[in-house]
Amino acid sequence: QVGHTQRVELVPGRAHAVRTLSLKPLLFEIPDFLTEEECKLIVHLAKLKGLQKSQILPTEDYEEAMEMIEISQMDIFNLLDHNQDGQLQLKEVLTHTRLGNGRWMTPENIREMYTAVKADPDGNGNRAGIQQYWVCCLSELLSQPVVCAGQLRAVHCMLVSETCASLPSSRKRKQQRVMRLTRLPPEIVEHSEPLQVVRYDQGGHYHAHMDSGPVFPETACSHTKLVANESAPFETSCRYVTVLFYLNNVTGGGETVFPIADNRTYEEMSLIQNDIDLRDTRKNCDKGNLRVKPQQGTAVFWYNYLSDGEGWVGELDDFALHGGCLVTQGTKWIANNWINVDPNRRRQQQFQQEMER
Repeated sequence: QVGHTQRVELVPGRAHAVRTLSLKPLLFEIPDFLTEEECKLIVHLAKLKGLQKSQILPTEDYEEAMEMIEISQMDIFNLLDHNQDGQLQLKEVLTHTRLGNGRWMTPENIREMYTAVKADPDGNGNRAGIQQYWVCCLSELLSQPVVCAGQLRAVHCMLVSETCASLPSSRKRKQQRVMRLTRLPPEIVEHSEPLQVVRYDQGGHYHAHMDSGPVFPETACSHTKLVANESAPFETSCRYVTVLFYLNNVTGGGETVFPIADNRTYEEMSLIQNDIDLRDTRKNCDKGNLRVKPQQGTAVFWYNYLSDGEGWVGELDDFALHGGCLVTQGTKWIANNWINVDPNRRRQQQFQQEMER
């Protein structure tokens, strides 16, 4: 249950407190998971390698795949029209314009767009009438940077390969703790993504997002795609588990927010009410259901997918929606340890066999 604390021996001879923060998503907090020295070492390695400004932009493969999909403007309108009333309410447009191109739309942006195309003559935030014209204008305006209110993510990040010869013992100790914490086998943990180190300066934030994506028949997992020798127009990272490490204490702000954690029901449209967008971490972090304060050495981990009922990866857990609150003072350092598992057991087994070979 939420608030329950269990002592778990993650390091031989030493028990760590594992506290349950949420059941939806299944989310845990572990203070002192990393030592102060380990935190400083990870930051030092990231600085040596050099951090780059994060870019959230569509890849060429993504753009080519989108061009291959035959979808009419009427189809687009019907996708946007969540309640199927023949009109586009402001929050319907907001919900579906969180694109993977780094743009973050606000209610003010959408109102400007409505005005620009004379799409809302009565001023009530709706659009009725020539549906195809509205969708065409929406698509055109979304391609213009002038309507962009801000970036989805304002951070600097770097992938730190843990195969670095300078810290084999530190890497092994951390991986063993992660394996004991998640109870996942070594072949899965060791063959997952490299550690990602992220620095948020003052003003840095990351709007609420999912770490992974839903997997459909036409979707492939990034880590198993080549090994399985399968082609698919879309791919996702298939990040079954996220283990997030706080590498320093933050002077002001910088919490990790889970806007809808432990809600009894989930409805995408309920994320936007009366111009309050719960995904906007610059303005509305204080309205999220759960916030985790950064503390050096603390780890939080959660499952991005539900179980399929047979002990394997199932559907994406919508409640794993999370973001990084605005850093109001100082700097925030974190590291992400993503553990990749393909929901397709056969592909995952192929991948592991190839990695062992």
